[in-house]
Amino acid sequence: MSVVTRFAPSPTGFLHIGGARTALFNWLFSRHHGGKFLLRIEDTDRARSTPEAIAAIIDGLKWLALDWDGDVVHQFSRAQRHAEVAHRLIEEGHAYRCYATPAELDAMRAAQRAAGQSVRYDGRWRDRAPSDATAGLPFVIRLKAPTEGATTIQDLVQGEVTVKNEQLDDMVLLRADGTPTYMLSVVVDDHDMDVTHVIRGDDHLTNAFRQYQLYEAAGWKVPEFAHIPLIHGPDGAKLSKRHGALGIEAYRDMGYLPEALRNYLLRLGWAHGDEEIIATEQAVQWFDLDAVGRSPARFDFAKLGNLSGHYIRQADDARLVDLILPRLEAGRATPLTAAERSRLRHAMPGLKPRAKTLVELADAARFLVADAPFAFEGKAASLLQAGSATLKAIAPALERQADWQAAGLEALVRSHAEASGLKLGDVAQPLRVALTGGTVSPPIFEVMEALGREESLRRVHHVLFTLS
Repeated sequence: MSVVTRFAPSPTGFLHIGGARTALFNWLFSRHHGGKFLLRIEDTDRARSTPEAIAAIIDGLKWLALDWDGDVVHQFSRAQRHAEVAHRLIEEGHAYRCYATPAELDAMRAAQRAAGQSVRYDGRWRDRAPSDATAGLPFVIRLKAPTEGATTIQDLVQGEVTVKNEQLDDMVLLRADGTPTYMLSVVVDDHDMDVTHVIRGDDHLTNAFRQYQLYEAAGWKVPEFAHIPLIHGPDGAKLSKRHGALGIEAYRDMGYLPEALRNYLLRLGWAHGDEEIIATEQAVQWFDLDAVGRSPARFDFAKLGNLSGHYIRQADDARLVDLILPRLEAGRATPLTAAERSRLRHAMPGLKPRAKTLVELADAARFLVADAPFAFEGKAASLLQAGSATLKAIAPALERQADWQAAGLEALVRSHAEASGLKLGDVAQPLRVALTGGTVSPPIFEVMEALGREESLRRVHHVLFTLS
């Protein structure tokens, strides 16, 4: 059997973190088994589905590098096919027309509540002929579900799950206006798309029993179900925006690399021993549903940050420069020059070990492309004032220095400090503030090499002129 999975979001909002994990699990499972991963947009809710939401979902999947096979399927475009199936089920005796009016159904539910009964359709049109209805009366089409026994699902994550059929009423397949319901559409589409494994959140588990009955009524093979636990916040509560229930675009804007987010989402509910850092290629080799846990996973920004820092340290320097350029160029009248981009590339090995996100990396690199002199404040201003004489004393030696490599610069500053009876930091710190505008940076001699001789001296002279 060739494995076929699908990700089927409703385009009523952004691609949230839970949906992204569902997409990832479907993608990994299909790639692990050499199968297909399909994308279906379930846009039957025309009032809430928007082109912007569809674009956000597709952009989010592309950013995560979760590529799908074939064209995107839009569920609404298949409404006629869904209706055809509902009418066929009537012909075969597995569905029927229900002419109950909204008022009758409201009265039925009120009576059930008053009697302390479960609120469910009572099957009043199940065995009646359409001729009993007033001519022209609107009707819905309902599934003639089994009323005795039980429906059992062998879920690949939850195990064997059973519900008594008496708890499931005859669900609506086609509304009075002729439009299909979600339950009908999803089953028909999964069948027609040859989906073999339905992997989704366990909030859909109750739907699975009704869908199972519909598969049986249609005479179709039932796919394997795998309902994965939802993601909770660190406190165990339902995931909310304060926990991280944001759109994927928000994580991109916060500066996380897509490979870091893939790795983190993978570990939310799935494990391979004690492995924490798992590259996508390795995940494809290892992933299977038997390692998905049954308990809700807990979202933790601190763990995501640590993983993100790892992937930034491992990332190609030129790629990181390209990724932070838009952040550094925001608000500038002109793009960064070739010389400024070269500085960033040169300094990246010293910058990236300290960053957990691209936002932090861009902030740390900003001094490399900022216009001197800086606006010195607080500790930086005090340190610069106290070290002004030291900075003035070493300036001539820097001007004479021909070797502008980190090792040669360090040797020069060390020699100057020793000759002056100072510690290395007494000279290095004023230099750091003059060159970067702050008291924290990558190793100062690497900074000087990255800035280059001309820019370094220009910044020192600016500071000396300001202090004079």
